[in-house]
Amino acid sequence: MGFEISDDLLGTFVPILVYWLYSGTYVLLGCFENYRLHSKKDEDEKNLVSKATVVKGVLLQQTIQAIVAIILFKVTGNDGSDASVPPSSLIALARQFITAMLVLDTWQYFMHRYMHHNKFLYKHIHSLHHRLVVPYSFGALYNHPIEGLLLDTVGGALSFLLSGMSPRASIFFFSFATIKTVDDHCGLWLPGNLFHVFFKNNTAYHDVHHQLYGSKYNFSQPFFVMWDRILGTYMPYTLEKRAGGGFEAQPTNDYKDD
Repeated sequence: MGFEISDDLLGTFVPILVYWLYSGTYVLLGCFENYRLHSKKDEDEKNLVSKATVVKGVLLQQTIQAIVAIILFKVTGNDGSDASVPPSSLIALARQFITAMLVLDTWQYFMHRYMHHNKFLYKHIHSLHHRLVVPYSFGALYNHPIEGLLLDTVGGALSFLLSGMSPRASIFFFSFATIKTVDDHCGLWLPGNLFHVFFKNNTAYHDVHHQLYGSKYNFSQPFFVMWDRILGTYMPYTLEKRAGGGFEAQPTNDYKDD
């Protein structure tokens, strides 16, 4: 009798494994200064939190996410492993993925923006994430546990429930969302990166938000930029060569004096 792992457990823990494997790849690639948006020196000197603290914070958030995911799968009562249930068609899966992406983007945009405009929430909660002035890959999920619960965990639960995807489909969706989130924080502008081709919401776009001049712009995450464009919080930028190698995201002329 073979050993099987249920889809709900895979849906819970595979995205966590993907997070550390994918972010670890970017850590190794960080030695290529010619592709960095900030120098390694700036990463070490400008960030206001140690990497050990970041790792602890991410592990805490992932623990909370795992607990909520297990409860959610149990409550919905379908682990996706029933062989009698026909698999969804590719069209149905695509519809579920797009719905989940739109739900997650909508939830995170408005919650993220509110945390910037509410002084109490920013000071005591969201500012923890912005201690990473120079973002790096495994710091993508570093934030206050309350923020992690509200933005990521609740947002993920809503996207799962409203899209109607199965736990099996969620394995792929949340692994993809995890990869995208890590990529947005990796601090590297690598040639041939397909995320930069297909998504305007990318590494440089989110890096702008982490800088002082862009803190009131580019709230959208992790997929599209539609809410920023619709509600006037979109900050266009240009990528320029940085002295000493690498690139630097700079706001366009209309925004430089904001």
